[in-house]
Order: sequence, then structure tokens, then C-alpha cells
Amino acid sequence: EVQLVESGGGLVQPGGSLRLACAASGFEFSLSHMIWVRQAPGKGLEWVSGVSILGSTYYADSVKGRFTISRNSAKNTLYLQMNSLKTDDTAGYYCATGLQPNDSDYDKRSQATQVTVSS
Repeated sequence: EVQLVESGGGLVQPGGSLRLACAASGFEFSLSHMIWVRQAPGKGLEWVSGVSILGSTYYADSVKGRFTISRNSAKNTLYLQMNSLKTDDTAGYYCATGLQPNDSDYDKRSQATQVTVSS
């Protein structure tokens, strides 16, 4: 059974940082493109970032230079380091197995972890 279990969300002030982690099991993590997507209240799903099987990374323009995606295949874990957070980053964040690393189409998705950026 495919499982994607997130941790690390929370409340942070604008300009602050958070790191999300996504522990994967039940599939070949090292052979999967992995992505982060988010959904803000009242909005659609937005692709945030992705990392390919070979380790190439991709970012939405809205987070480029502030967020860093990484993967640790030894630990079957995906990460998203989020710096210089803005109120617009407030959303439910999901990790997912991406069909491609640079768009939002996915196969399996985690439960959301809430990130709230507010003063």
C-alpha cells in the first residue's frame, strides 16, 4: 500500500521558515518523480515544486528562490524547505508522486498539512 505521510506544517510569521517532510512507503521512491502541490482556501490545486528521478528540481515562479525541494532516497523522504514565507503561501500542502516533476498531475497524494503564514 502506497503511503505518503507529511509532517512539519504550522503557523509562522511572514518572513519565517518551515520545513515539510514527506515519508514514503509502499512503492519505489527512488524511481518516482515527486512533487509538492498546495491548495489555498477557495482556490484550485497549485503545483509548487518537483524533483525528478535523476534529482533535477523545478519550482513555480511564485516560490522560486524561496523554497527548496530535496529527496533522501536512503530514508524514502521528500522535503520542502520554505524560507521567506509570505501570507500568500498559506495553504494545505501535499506531497505526491508526480507523473512528471514539473506539473501538478499526480498518482498518489498525501493528506494535507496546513501551513499558515500570519502575523
